[in-house]
Amino acid sequence: MTSAQQNDRAGSGLPQVPSIPLTEDRVGLPPGDQSIGALVKDATTHLSTLVRAEIELARIEIGRDVKRGLRGSVFFLVALTVLLFSLFFFFFAIAELLADIGLYRSAAYGITFGGMLLFAGLFGYLGYKKVRGIKGPKRTIKTTKETVAALKRSNDDD
Repeated sequence: MTSAQQNDRAGSGLPQVPSIPLTEDRVGLPPGDQSIGALVKDATTHLSTLVRAEIELARIEIGRDVKRGLRGSVFFLVALTVLLFSLFFFFFAIAELLADIGLYRSAAYGITFGGMLLFAGLFGYLGYKKVRGIKGPKRTIKTTKETVAALKRSNDDD
């Protein structure tokens, strides 16, 4: 992992994930003296670490978006609850209006209904803003594409 990537992760509040070591695992051995088995073992170890790091990054990013979605859904639930209670007042307003054509009591129920609708609309809007902020695991997609491109380049070099 480069120092720029470490600084980027440190500033984002995400925990650091394992990285592929950038030093030789077999210090002291000349590059030509390593066996094919050791090279394959190193490659599989590095690939395993890379895959685990990508999975961890995806888990963190998706977890953050799920939490944001849950917080937004609370606002939707409050809006739905207020709307259901406001229907009660709406039907009372209609009943009062039909019972006696005077507007005093029914106007009060109508004003209550209108205020509750505004309240439900406000919480619906706040819930919409929270859910709209869900973007998906962009960093995971980006780093996965970079990994695939790097693997393709190394295969093309062979």
